[in-house]
Amino acid sequence: MKLIEFVCLAVLTTKGLSSPSAEVRESLMDSLYGELVATPESRHYQAQMMTQGEVRPPAAENKIASFDQRAVWDSLDAKDAVGLQQALYRHFESQKTSREQPYNDHFYAKAHESYMKARGKVHLPADDDTSDIFDENGSLFGGIVTFGRFPHFNCFDKESYNRDIDIAVVGAPFDTGVSYRPGARFGPNSVREASKRLGGLSMDRGRLNKHNSLAGINPYDTNSHNYSIIDCGDVPMTPFDNRIALNQLYRGERAIHKHSSKTKPRVVTIGGDHTVTLMALRSAYEQYGQLSVIHFDSHIDTWDPKVLGGGLSSYMALNHGTFLHYAAEQGYLNKGACFHAGMRAPFIDASYDRQHDADCGFNIFTARDLDRFGPVEIARRIKQKVGSSPIYISVDIDVLDPANAPATGTMEIGGWTSRELLNVLDALQGLDVVGADVVEVSPPYDSHSEVTSLAATAVIDSFLGLIINSLNR
Repeated sequence: MKLIEFVCLAVLTTKGLSSPSAEVRESLMDSLYGELVATPESRHYQAQMMTQGEVRPPAAENKIASFDQRAVWDSLDAKDAVGLQQALYRHFESQKTSREQPYNDHFYAKAHESYMKARGKVHLPADDDTSDIFDENGSLFGGIVTFGRFPHFNCFDKESYNRDIDIAVVGAPFDTGVSYRPGARFGPNSVREASKRLGGLSMDRGRLNKHNSLAGINPYDTNSHNYSIIDCGDVPMTPFDNRIALNQLYRGERAIHKHSSKTKPRVVTIGGDHTVTLMALRSAYEQYGQLSVIHFDSHIDTWDPKVLGGGLSSYMALNHGTFLHYAAEQGYLNKGACFHAGMRAPFIDASYDRQHDADCGFNIFTARDLDRFGPVEIARRIKQKVGSSPIYISVDIDVLDPANAPATGTMEIGGWTSRELLNVLDALQGLDVVGADVVEVSPPYDSHSEVTSLAATAVIDSFLGLIINSLNR
């Protein structure tokens, strides 16, 4: 039995249970949850009770009787308890000739019971210790919700223009340009919520090979790149007047482009309905010149206003189906080197719409062309046309089939799967992507699992990889 006394005394001696200098009260958590919780206060409190005689301290002179004191066993942490358990086991194993069932021995059973209790305890920090509730500790539910938990500051304040932004994420909460179901003004918030779990290197990017220039790019790990990625929040946009709202968005995007950067800031916009893309294109055009737009959508969105929505007033003329008409008219587009992909919605006036779309500078890949050519060939043909020109990618989430993205304003059957879209996006690696957006996510129509918002986060994740790849060139 000398071994047991020695182990017990040694364990408690190393725990430093000496008389505290001042009275320590039992913590609230200990009083509420008892032995399931061990706080710094509880350990000092227990030591204090021992020195005051409320709990008899274990000592060699108490012999084995002190081993039955509950306070002694409950004071052990998991490491000490398992050490004591192992010591007892070795002791009883050495006495096997006189003990046929060492596991049932009273003292071994007590050691095992103490170990199980210690293992289940929650060891809480001190009441004034906040080291585990900083944002950078990675809780999914703490701090301000930003896309992918990127840092945030007010990018629209002139006083902040000296702060670096290489890539910005900005929300455009606007949906008064829609022709059918509204709700996209709630898109930026929903997409950010869905992005909480983003982080780490994806399996596809983790496959290092010479044909994949996206390999090793992890936008959420600053050790894998040297670029400042900031979530600028949402541009405040009035819901009462489209002219004012779109001008607010333009000025917000323009402000972001004024920030210091290793090259020029590249902006990823979260819509909002597709009308917002016109303002993003305007600001990007001012920085980079004419843009080759790669437009993923089920609709062409180059409709002449006199065909769609502009017959009654000029106010109605600009909407989510005509914005590319205006982009072409304003000279933002590199005509002939722009593409639609995933098209399947019917024309309004087939002969006129086709010709007008070509006049705006677009080539078309229909949704079913993906089955004919595959994602790599579609990307190859796009690359062949656009060359080294600055690229703007716009993804209307309705390019996906409603089964993959039900939460959108004007869904069309026969769309791509989310995997097919991501395959095409990844195949665009190597292009000079200077801006991008994902739009038309309308959360009120989403499933309980928020699958549409989740799809939008994956699209933005692809954008970030493509942009970092562009900056690395």
